[in-house]
Amino acid sequence: MSVTIFPAIDILNGQCVRLEQGDYAKNTVYHDSPLQTAQSFEAAGAKWVHLVDLDGAKQKKPVNHEQIGEIAKQLTIPVQVGGGIRTEDDIAYYLNLGVKRVILGSVAVNHLDFTKEMVQKYGDAIVIGLDARNGYVATEGWVETSSIQAEDLAKMLLDAGVKTFIYTDIAKDGMLEGPNIDACERLAQMAGNHAEIIASGGVSQLDDVETLRETAIAGVVIGKALYDARFDLAEAIKAGENSNAH
Repeated sequence: MSVTIFPAIDILNGQCVRLEQGDYAKNTVYHDSPLQTAQSFEAAGAKWVHLVDLDGAKQKKPVNHEQIGEIAKQLTIPVQVGGGIRTEDDIAYYLNLGVKRVILGSVAVNHLDFTKEMVQKYGDAIVIGLDARNGYVATEGWVETSSIQAEDLAKMLLDAGVKTFIYTDIAKDGMLEGPNIDACERLAQMAGNHAEIIASGGVSQLDDVETLRETAIAGVVIGKALYDARFDLAEAIKAGENSNAH
């Protein structure tokens, strides 16, 4: 198995930042230009770029959309975007800008019927973000925790035809303690051949990527480890592709 690396760019106040466990008060600015960061990821061999509008997640509507559109336009590789996407207008706006996939998070919990409708209409372009705190889905930029378990929500949306899920264990995010492989594996087994599971949060070393490669997990979002230069993106891509990375 190979695992696709999704280098992450989180945009807050127009800058490229990382948070710890989704805490806006614990943010580190890594670069003034998300576009330049994205271009550097493409140059390193990335097959995708994962973008999150953190202001959008908090304000419940796209905020850094112009920058995101510019990134989608300038890159030749596809981008996926999450954060603040709540309406069909938001979805259509991003797809028209050339964004390949949009990630629905809070709205998938709060408006399940709407989410199913969007999946019917836009198919593979809709990705579901399962952001879990102790197994329960968190919403509104991770500020609130719902009463629905991530696996239950995944089951309902698998039946609706969702092809890609991104599972984030909030406790792991930005902490460099390794991803929650068990939870992702359970989802991958549940999804079978119907959908791909992308793990997110916690990758700190190339061994994490190699461990994921031995599982049914299709991809992994990596942020802080790249920004802290624990390894470079080209190494991670190589580790995801073959077993001779060392």
